[in-house]
Amino acid sequence: MSDILILSLVGIAAGILGGILGIGGGTIMVPVMVALGLPGVEAVGTSTLAILVISLVGSLQNWRMGFLKLKNLLLLGLPAVLTAFVGTRLATAFPEYVLLAVFGLFLLLNIYLVNLKKQIVARAKQREVLAQQGLGQDTPPAKEIDPVLARTGIGGVAGFLAGLFGVGGGVVMVPLQILLLHEDIKTAIQTSLGAIVITGLSAFTWHSLAGNVQTLTGVILGLGGVVGVQLGTRALPRLPDRIVTFLFCLLLALLSVYFFYKAWGSYLGTAP
Repeated sequence: MSDILILSLVGIAAGILGGILGIGGGTIMVPVMVALGLPGVEAVGTSTLAILVISLVGSLQNWRMGFLKLKNLLLLGLPAVLTAFVGTRLATAFPEYVLLAVFGLFLLLNIYLVNLKKQIVARAKQREVLAQQGLGQDTPPAKEIDPVLARTGIGGVAGFLAGLFGVGGGVVMVPLQILLLHEDIKTAIQTSLGAIVITGLSAFTWHSLAGNVQTLTGVILGLGGVVGVQLGTRALPRLPDRIVTFLFCLLLALLSVYFFYKAWGSYLGTAP
């Protein structure tokens, strides 16, 4: 019973962070499942089920409100069908300590990506202000990237990460859409969430076939996340961005240290 309560609270927390920062909750759910005794690869696989539930419910809401563009999310999501399989195969092939250590590094990368997203948004807002004031007209336009190619590449990377680490890929898709496609933050988050349905479904399928998914655990986390994402989207306008970013990056840093510690312990346990 205590584990069910913990998983529910973790799912809610992951959903809140997803609603506030526009990222998947795998970075929160996977460490807790490992701490509760699941092997790293099963924690990753189970996380894909929870992410699928959360993203599906959120995307249905966005679709009803008319915020989703089907073509864009398909360009992001469909390449993940292949790349998520590649990520899953690597996840099951790696020794436990390697997967844990790589996930620790991925958490540190998330810190950079979250801050990069904030910087990109700030620059975009500055350009909008200058444009409204009639300034910045002499600045040469940035070289445009083919949007189909960009979305396909972004989705492919996100799918690989979904299979390897049990994340939805939003932490990659959101900043890259803003950086490469010059989309506003809300559009990037909405499209990313829709694409995560496909990446999550693909990763969940491959992990299920490999026997890496604890169904009940994933459902509990997912249902908690559905509640949390509603709370997060409502709380977002009231929270200072700097405080939210600082607390989340601090959490990621602490979790990365924990994963390096677990990886070292796993390595010592397998060393001759």
